[in-house]
Amino acid sequence: MTKPARSSRASARIIPLRKGTTLEMVRLACPDAAQAQRISESFGLAIQDSDGIRDLHERLIIETADALKDGLSERAMQIHLQRIVGAYVGSAHGAGQFYTRAVTEARDATAKLANDCRDEDLDGPVGFDSQAQRKREFAADMGVQSHALRMAAEGAVAAYEKVVGEAWKPFERPADNTTDTVGRKAAKAQMSAFD
Repeated sequence: MTKPARSSRASARIIPLRKGTTLEMVRLACPDAAQAQRISESFGLAIQDSDGIRDLHERLIIETADALKDGLSERAMQIHLQRIVGAYVGSAHGAGQFYTRAVTEARDATAKLANDCRDEDLDGPVGFDSQAQRKREFAADMGVQSHALRMAAEGAVAAYEKVVGEAWKPFERPADNTTDTVGRKAAKAQMSAFD
């Protein structure tokens, strides 16, 4: 048996940079207050106090920072709050993505229900909801939940700015330059001679 030809080049290790989740991404994925209210009213769900959720989480982060201020340096406080706010934003974004998928599934199921030729999508037995109805109700629940998490994230981001003095942005790992080996550095230096 012959062995497959191997490349003489060492395989480079590629580390993809993971972009952090921003508050703007959360706002695109989660319903705003007006949409959350429409969902709540349409499905008979409790209407949330959006401003109250936001304000409560803002106060929570500010009071936490106030309690820690004597034990943490300015930079340590910034790093700590960066992580906490990042967790709020990441949680809201995950809920928003889940909500978006639930809405897509509800729309698909409802569209199938409109087709009279499909027996499997017809209403269930008397007293039971159809599959499409259950999916719509599930999407509504996810919409209200993701809105609540969005408001918590917005409150946390506002608190970060008040405590740290600058706008919150997600942590992004710097580029890993370990793939720049001695051989590559030498090749760069040699090639620069031609410039």
